[in-house]
Amino acid sequence: MDALTEAFRLIITLDPDLFEILGLSIRVSLIALAIATVIGLPLGTYLAINKFPGRRVLITLLNALMGMPPVVVGLMVYLMLSRSGPLGGLGLLYTPTAMIIAQVVLITPIIAALSNQVIENLYQEYRDTFYSLGITGSKAVIAYLVDARYSLTTCILAGFGRAIAEVGAVIIVGGNIDHLTRVMTTAIALETSKGNLTLALGLGTVLLTLAILVNGAVTAVREFAKRRQYA
Repeated sequence: MDALTEAFRLIITLDPDLFEILGLSIRVSLIALAIATVIGLPLGTYLAINKFPGRRVLITLLNALMGMPPVVVGLMVYLMLSRSGPLGGLGLLYTPTAMIIAQVVLITPIIAALSNQVIENLYQEYRDTFYSLGITGSKAVIAYLVDARYSLTTCILAGFGRAIAEVGAVIIVGGNIDHLTRVMTTAIALETSKGNLTLALGLGTVLLTLAILVNGAVTAVREFAKRRQYA
């Protein structure tokens, strides 16, 4: 209880170390989310409305990659960015950029697979209507995206929730370096192993709050979409 009380004191007094870690965590996750969204949404939409050989294989692969172990992602990115790897000359290993790359690899399949399911359902529903009205190509894609905006928002929020709670991949490629690559999840693991429960509990409280806010946002978006649908 003493440690928990001290943890809340750190939060209330805006402890610099705690909020430095929090700021880096949010910055890395938001940048990774933006990149993953730019890649994942078009990819999911393309797979939903286009028919070509191997399409089902790609969709199955995306669905499988949604559950890819984070440590495997971290290992893959590490091998790419290590000094002996193909991108070793860039010197990105153990930097926030490496952590962003790992999170992009991790959450892009989630956003792509979920958006594919959303757009494919709309495509099956509106395909004949759009064809009869002569709505094809980019106009049809825009119509699908606008109509599915609330569902796609939940897909993006799901990606952010996955990114902000990630520990396995980012600790492999980031190294958990103080004042450089230490994020909430890696800091919690380190401080707990050191016996510093105060900072660990403070970070855990903030992380839990963020998880609740993200899930609350997902629920709110779904409820708002339902009300708009039946209004």
